[in-house]
Amino acid sequence: MREAVRRPGAPDEPFGGLLRYTVAGYGGGLALGVLFDGLGWERSGLGQWAVRTLAGEGESLGEGFFALRRRFARATGSMAEAYGWGKALGMAVPWGIDAGSRLLGVDVYGVEGFYIPYFYALGDQIGANLAGLVYLRRTTGRWGSALGAYVQHPVMLASLAIVLLVPLGLLTARLLGFQPTTQVYTALETIAANLCWVPPLVGWIADKLRGQHGP
Repeated sequence: MREAVRRPGAPDEPFGGLLRYTVAGYGGGLALGVLFDGLGWERSGLGQWAVRTLAGEGESLGEGFFALRRRFARATGSMAEAYGWGKALGMAVPWGIDAGSRLLGVDVYGVEGFYIPYFYALGDQIGANLAGLVYLRRTTGRWGSALGAYVQHPVMLASLAIVLLVPLGLLTARLLGFQPTTQVYTALETIAANLCWVPPLVGWIADKLRGQHGP
């Protein structure tokens, strides 16, 4: 059986290279929010879609390109590549959730709408987590072994933690009275929820620690 988690001394997976895409998405979403507020589009639904997509999913575009570039280069499949593909494929889910909620009359600014920024911020992360699990299943050949490797993989565990904890934070903020009534507030709420940089950072740190300890 092939190992699902790299041994110390194995070649570094490029999780560190994924981090820069998150910062670009944050900056783009916030800049777009400032622009739209200046134009008087504080409550524009399309404006919120664009701001949340950049602030919450901007890194997924970059990570998708990263995965595609590695595939075209015929690089050996890696957890980072599977992670990137999962995030890219998970991008469209919040668009449908947002549009459907508005059509159903959900107050997207109130407490009941707290889940909308959650899916913008972490819908791609959910996709990445599932893609990582599928990658482990493919490399180990069995679901039992894949789950065993999953609970030992720091990136997968960090991903699962933010997927489970972030909605609690968003709900608490809405209960305390926060409402994304401007595009800048929309961007800031999405940025605060978008902790997608945590799993790549954990992977980068784990790689550095493996390199220090050697084979």
